[in-house]
Amino acid sequence: MKKKTHQFQTEVRQLLDIVIHAFYSDREVFVRELVSNASDALEKLRLKQLTEHAVYQPERELRIAITTDEEAHTLTIADAGIGMTRDEVVEYLGTIAHSGTKKFLEAMKESKGGAQDLIGQFGVGFYSVFMAADKVEVTTRSWEPDAAPVKWTSDGQEGYELADAAEDTPRGTSILIHLKEDAQDFAKPERLRYVIGRYSNFVGFPIDLNGELLNTVQAIWMKSKKDVKPEEYEGFYKYISHTEEKPLTYMHFSADAPIVLNALLYVPEENPEAMGFGRCEPEVSLYCRKVLIDSKPEKLLPEWLRFLVGVVDSEDLPLNISREMLQDNSLLRKVSGIITNRFIKHLEGIAKKDEDEYQKFWRTFSRYIKEGIVTSWEHKDALGKLLRFESTFTEDGKLTSLADYVGRMKENQKDIYVLYGASRAQLEHSPYLDALKARGFEVVFLTDGGDQFVMDSLMKYDDKAIKSIDRADLELPDVPNAQPDAPCLEDDEAQGLATWVGDTFKDRFSKVSTSDRVTSAPAIALQGSGDVSPEVRAYLKAMGQAVPESHPEIAFNPRNPVVMKLAELRKSDEALATLLADQLINTALLRAGMLDDPAKLADNSQQLLEKLLNR
Repeated sequence: MKKKTHQFQTEVRQLLDIVIHAFYSDREVFVRELVSNASDALEKLRLKQLTEHAVYQPERELRIAITTDEEAHTLTIADAGIGMTRDEVVEYLGTIAHSGTKKFLEAMKESKGGAQDLIGQFGVGFYSVFMAADKVEVTTRSWEPDAAPVKWTSDGQEGYELADAAEDTPRGTSILIHLKEDAQDFAKPERLRYVIGRYSNFVGFPIDLNGELLNTVQAIWMKSKKDVKPEEYEGFYKYISHTEEKPLTYMHFSADAPIVLNALLYVPEENPEAMGFGRCEPEVSLYCRKVLIDSKPEKLLPEWLRFLVGVVDSEDLPLNISREMLQDNSLLRKVSGIITNRFIKHLEGIAKKDEDEYQKFWRTFSRYIKEGIVTSWEHKDALGKLLRFESTFTEDGKLTSLADYVGRMKENQKDIYVLYGASRAQLEHSPYLDALKARGFEVVFLTDGGDQFVMDSLMKYDDKAIKSIDRADLELPDVPNAQPDAPCLEDDEAQGLATWVGDTFKDRFSKVSTSDRVTSAPAIALQGSGDVSPEVRAYLKAMGQAVPESHPEIAFNPRNPVVMKLAELRKSDEALATLLADQLINTALLRAGMLDDPAKLADNSQQLLEKLLNR
């Protein structure tokens, strides 16, 4: 038997030391690397069998066998794959990163990010075994019928020994690992069962551990959709989510350009954050050719899609030695963009096919879609199509979309009109609706906290601006006077009242006027052009931040009997008129959410009652 000892070059020893001591944050990944290599060898052999007439031991089953020996403190990982010739052993195992060790080391020194930013360019995953081994024996036989078996042995220090292997060596590669004293737990079956279950459970070839088949769950995300039954989708969801519940919906797709991608994503039946468990963690795992890369990759999907559960698999992602850091973040962004766009279209498809089913999703996960509009500028227009809400044209509890709203717009209507409040019941009695109802315009009811931020981010839909009807700068088309004979303040009386109120409550309001925008209440408060909305004011107050001073506009209803009486009182009893005007103004501010101190309204009410009773 021929034996020959080879010394590692200085650069190779340096690189090996880095691989063993610097790259892997978790020692157990060496098992994943070796199993992945074994799977690759089996896949290559399978392709050879399709193209070559002569393959050594063609009858040998394609599988990975793992055996442990707790007494000897050894672990063996063997495959029946393509194997290696002597020259290939020297090339792949004798020269680490044979594409350029020196070049790698030089680049590593210059890299501010360290070796982990560069290692994906060099195939050195096998050497992770020396994190746990003080000696490794690789016995291999090539698929080529005339190739002789060979044995490679190394302690990962100075070099390696190359020798002929026994003539009866089967095709494939067997790696015998002599474990270090502090790594002997890897000779325990339960430890291996956990590691393989975590990282390699979906490898496409059988994995045996001491004769026990471990990977019994198929990687159905790699299959064609037509080959997967509904019960398989349901079963896989229960497996990866560790639940007995069914998913609300799922999306399975494949792409081959610009990136090869396979994904299977599920929407849970319940929103975990609505159940009081706090902010949920991402549950979409990243795989490369069925091998786990990261169970919770931070930037695989945007934050607002954190409710999804599933698997994303891409063979195009360049990975570092530990597969714990992506080599090129731009590719990860492409993957994220593809998946996000596909999922948005998936939801659009559900809405078109079954609106009731979509509304079930919306009532559970609407907060995430709204968060996406605020935080994902590139997706906000597409997400705007997914918004649902009640309006003046819908029945209580029934939802509609912006597309449906636009489809119902009047000929003379230019904008989309919205109104914010605590509930539909409250909004239905809002005096802001008067002017819109008079013109037959639909108004969207927005009753969820944060809707103001959502609409401010969206700004428009289908080239129609989104306008809040409590703004002073709202422009509406003229409407014929529906009550031409109803009592009304004359123009000079109306102007005189507005001037008096402005002077009496100097510097409180940016403008005081009479307006046909209100018909059901004596007065309304309108947001001035420079004012922040009540929702933003409430948010700033809750966050303990300074709330900017507000200078709203006050618009009186010139046909309201109380306002007409106020116009008389200001001339005959200015003190009473001042109390009455203050009461009307504070009531309008309260209804608009602009009254910072409601106690003012109560105090003024008491003074007004005392004044009236003592007349």
